[in-house]
Amino acid sequence: MSTPFRLVQGSSGPRQQSPTTCGSACATVARMLVDAPFARWITAGEGQPVPGAEGTTTAERFAAWERTVHGRTNGWRGPSGGLALGWPRALGTPPWGMKHELERGASTVGTRYRMLSVRAHSQESLRARYRRLLDLVVDGEPAVLYVGNRLLPRHVTLVLPGDRPDSLDVYEPASGTVQRLDEEAFARRRLRLGGWSVPWILVQPTGHRRVTARAQVRSAWTIPSLVREPSPDLMREAPSVSSSQA
Repeated sequence: MSTPFRLVQGSSGPRQQSPTTCGSACATVARMLVDAPFARWITAGEGQPVPGAEGTTTAERFAAWERTVHGRTNGWRGPSGGLALGWPRALGTPPWGMKHELERGASTVGTRYRMLSVRAHSQESLRARYRRLLDLVVDGEPAVLYVGNRLLPRHVTLVLPGDRPDSLDVYEPASGTVQRLDEEAFARRRLRLGGWSVPWILVQPTGHRRVTARAQVRSAWTIPSLVREPSPDLMREAPSVSSSQA
């Protein structure tokens, strides 16, 4: 049985292998966290070879899979073969491509994701959003956080459950480090993630899979019924920009 791949605060993880694959690195790490044989192949070259992740070293295999992911997330063909909204690879990974990648193998089977812009949120709203992430982000169901400056999103990171119920961690692919995602820094737009400070976009789990699983257990002896997907939004406020922007 393969040992699960783990990342905790203070540990060193894989680093992105090109300037434009921070999103692909996050998606690759997310897949490694839920797919032990895949992680074993990437890290040690052991087990069944993974097509699209060829190489003789860990860095080569990781870089090859980054390119595979980048081709999927930015391509003009969606997962089902239909047309998709393509995106230039030089501009990084689009959030809709990241959503599809997470839902198709880079998270626990059945996890659903949604995209949410947080750039114009107030500090109060960002604090509420952080607390919502505390409920949604669990092992196997990470979130992706796009950060940047006041004008543009520039970098992609992976939000992971922390070691306490009131904390979150974040994998930063440029350095390969895992650090605490501080609520106050998140709310005040004072993050230090790859040199970028402003939260822009979240691609976050909806919690639907866990709600559905609990409902199936409760209704084991009753007629199955559809479970309404919980809304991941705590507030739908009019945009208000805090004066404490970075």
